[in-house]
Amino acid sequence: MSTVSFTRRGWLALAALWPLASAAAYQVRDWPAGQPVPALKLNDLDGKAWSLADLRGRAVLLNFWATWCEPCRAEMPSLQSMARRHHADGLIVLTINHREAEPTIRRFLDQTPIALPVLLDRDGAASKAWTPRVFPSTVMIDRSGRPRRLVVGEVDWDGHDARPWLADLLKPAGGG
Repeated sequence: MSTVSFTRRGWLALAALWPLASAAAYQVRDWPAGQPVPALKLNDLDGKAWSLADLRGRAVLLNFWATWCEPCRAEMPSLQSMARRHHADGLIVLTINHREAEPTIRRFLDQTPIALPVLLDRDGAASKAWTPRVFPSTVMIDRSGRPRRLVVGEVDWDGHDARPWLADLLKPAGGG
């Protein structure tokens, strides 16, 4: 039988690392003041054209992801659940796939069916304009078409942390 003993310094080092082990797997940043809003015009898997300008008046989440990204795949069910729950509140969630071929995306959707629009960022230009190219990244856009927050990393969109962000986002345009 072996025993493990820690010195005082060992315990202090372990205690210093503890917050990192329990830290959130995401970062939330306000959209930088004065940064222009990039245009967004992409087609979905069915060929339908989507434009951010056409969605004014609705709160929008742009979720940038890829099939090879495990955190992206892990957050999809809560993203879809949250989208369903807030659809009547005027929220629309668009998932934007980063540079993958349609057959790859469709194979993923066969295994993990989601009912959210999947837009195709074929050349990566949208991801480059909107995100730090870390996946998943989600941009929260208010009803006036102004980006409010960028969430980088996996989030439980049904969880406690996301509730205040969504409540703020879903306020009526011009509401406080």
